[in-house]
Amino acid sequence: MKATPESAVATSVVPSPNHGERIGGPPTLVILHYTGMDSAAAAIQRLANPLSEVSAHYVVLEDGSVMQMVPEGRRAWHAGRSAWAGERDVNSRSLGVEIVNPGHDGGLPPYPDVQIAAVIALCRDLVSRWPIRPAGVLAHSDIAPERKEDPGERFPWDRLAREGVGHHVPPAPIRDGRFFAQGDAGQPIEALQAMFALYGYDLAVTGTFDARTLAVVTAFQRHFRQERVDGIADSSTITTLRDLIAARDRPPPPSP
Repeated sequence: MKATPESAVATSVVPSPNHGERIGGPPTLVILHYTGMDSAAAAIQRLANPLSEVSAHYVVLEDGSVMQMVPEGRRAWHAGRSAWAGERDVNSRSLGVEIVNPGHDGGLPPYPDVQIAAVIALCRDLVSRWPIRPAGVLAHSDIAPERKEDPGERFPWDRLAREGVGHHVPPAPIRDGRFFAQGDAGQPIEALQAMFALYGYDLAVTGTFDARTLAVVTAFQRHFRQERVDGIADSSTITTLRDLIAARDRPPPPSP
C-alpha cells in the first residue's frame, strides 16, 4: 500500500494484510464501528495482525487523527456475518471505519468532539468519491443486530446528519400507548417487520415478534431513537421508522 493515504483527511498509513478482492461492484455503504478495546494501540495492533483476520479501511483516534489501513479499492474484513438491503457480502460493498472507543464493555464513554469532527470529515470525503447515498452510512449494529452494538447509543448520529453525513430524522417523542414486544404475533407484527425490511434491515416477515425482531428493533433504537433503547416497538419507534422511510424515498428538491 502507498505511504500516502487516499483520503486527504487521513495523515498516516499503517498497512493491514487483512483484505481481499471486492466482489460485485464498488462500495455503496460506509459502516461505522467502535474498536471496543482498552487502547488505540491495542486496536491498531489487532487490525494489523494477520492472525486476527479483521481490518478496516480507516481508524479514527480520540485526538481526531485518522490513519488508513486498507486501500479503499480492496475488501477489508470489518463487517463479519452481516446483511443490508439484500446484500450479504457487506465487506465487498462497504468501507469500514473504526472509531477508537472502549465500547459498552468499557462503559461507552462519550466520543470526543474532535474525534467526531474527524469522522464527519472522513465520511464526507468518502461519500464524495464513491456512490454512497446518505442512507448508506450505517452502524455495525444495523447490519449485524444480533451480534453487534457498535458504535452504540452515545454516538451522535444527529450531529453527523446536521453536517451532511448519513440519514436521520428527529425521533418521535416517547409517549404512552400501544406497543409491540417479544412474543407478540399477528398482522401488526408482519407490517412492522415489513417496514424494517423496506428500510434495509435483514428481517424476515414472519408475523412473530421473535428474537431477531427484538435485535433489529434494539439496533434501530441505538441509531435512530437513542433516548430509550429497550427493544420494544412503541409508537415513537414505529413513527420514527415511518418518517425515515418517507424522507429517504422523497425525491430531492429541484435545482435552482
